[in-house]
Amino acid sequence: MAQEKVFKPRINLENIQKLLNKVQDEIRKVIIGQDSMIQLLSAAMLTGGHILIEGVPGIAKTLTAKLFARTLGINFSRIQFTPDLMPSDVLGTSVYNAKKSEFEFRRGPIFAGVLLVDEVNRAPAKTQSALIEVMEERQVTVDGTTYPMEKPFIVVATQNPIEHEGTYRLPEAQLDRFLFKIQVEYPSLEQEIGIITRFQSSAYLNEVESVKPVLNADRLLEFSKAVFAVHIEENLIRYIARIIHETRSHSGLILGGSPRASLSVAYGAKAIAIINGRDFVTPDDVQFVVFPALRHRLILTPEKEIEGALTDDIIKDIILKLEVPR
Repeated sequence: MAQEKVFKPRINLENIQKLLNKVQDEIRKVIIGQDSMIQLLSAAMLTGGHILIEGVPGIAKTLTAKLFARTLGINFSRIQFTPDLMPSDVLGTSVYNAKKSEFEFRRGPIFAGVLLVDEVNRAPAKTQSALIEVMEERQVTVDGTTYPMEKPFIVVATQNPIEHEGTYRLPEAQLDRFLFKIQVEYPSLEQEIGIITRFQSSAYLNEVESVKPVLNADRLLEFSKAVFAVHIEENLIRYIARIIHETRSHSGLILGGSPRASLSVAYGAKAIAIINGRDFVTPDDVQFVVFPALRHRLILTPEKEIEGALTDDIIKDIILKLEVPR
C-alpha cells in the first residue's frame, strides 16, 4: 500500500505561525470580528510595510492599531494629526543647549518602532511631507543632518472617509508608500451584540490591559526574512504583472499601479501564505491582497467618480477578466 506524501515546508514555519496566531489571539481578546484587518496587519508586520486604515468613527480603528503595537513589544508612539500641526511637531527640532553652547536635536514622536498617526488626513501638505522621506527611506533629515530610524519601523495611519471639513487629500506619492489600505466595515449583527455584551462589563478594562507583547524587534526582523524565502511560481508572477498592467490601460482609470504596487501585491501574498502555514503562494493569496494593495494607488476618471464607482469595482472587473493560473 502506497504511503501518502507528507508536505514538508522548505522553510520552518511552525514557530512563525505559532507566534503570529498568538499575536492575533491577543488582539481578539478585545476586538470582535475584523478578521481581515487583523490578518492584513500581521502581513504588513512581516513585510515591514505601512498600513492605512479607513473607516467611519467608532469601529475600533485606533484601538486595533494600539493593541497591534502592544503585541509587538517594540517602542510605540502616537501622533494626533490636526490642521495646525507643524513638521517640527512630528520630526523634532534643534534646541540651543546653553551649557554646551551648541544646538542639539531633540527627537520628535516619529522616532518609534510603531508609529500610529491618527486622522492622518487632517494635517496640511507641509506636515504630510514630513512623512514621505521616513516612510520610504526609514530616515529623517533635519537641518541637513540625517537620522536613521531603528528597525523595524511601521506606520499605521487612520482616516475618516466621511468627514471632509478640516481635512486634506493625501498626496499620491505618500499614498503609494502604504503597503495596504484597509477599509473597515461595520460589524455584523451578531458581532455587534458581542461587542455590547463585552464592553458594558467592567472586565473590559482588564482585557485591554491583559494584551501582552508576543514578539520583539529581533524576532520580527528574523520573521521578515522568511517572507523572501516563500516560493512564488512564475505563472503567479506573470498574473500579478498582468493585473497591474491592466490598471494602466483601463478606461475607467487615469492612474494605474506602479512597479511598487506589483511588489506590494507579491510581498503581501507571500506574507499571507506564511500566516496560513504555507511556504508557497497561491492564486487565493494574490486575490486576497490585491484589493488592499491597489485601492489607494488607483485614480478613477471623472466620469467614473460621477457614476459613484469605486476603485474596488475596477479591480474586481480586472480580476474577473483575467484567467487565474492553475
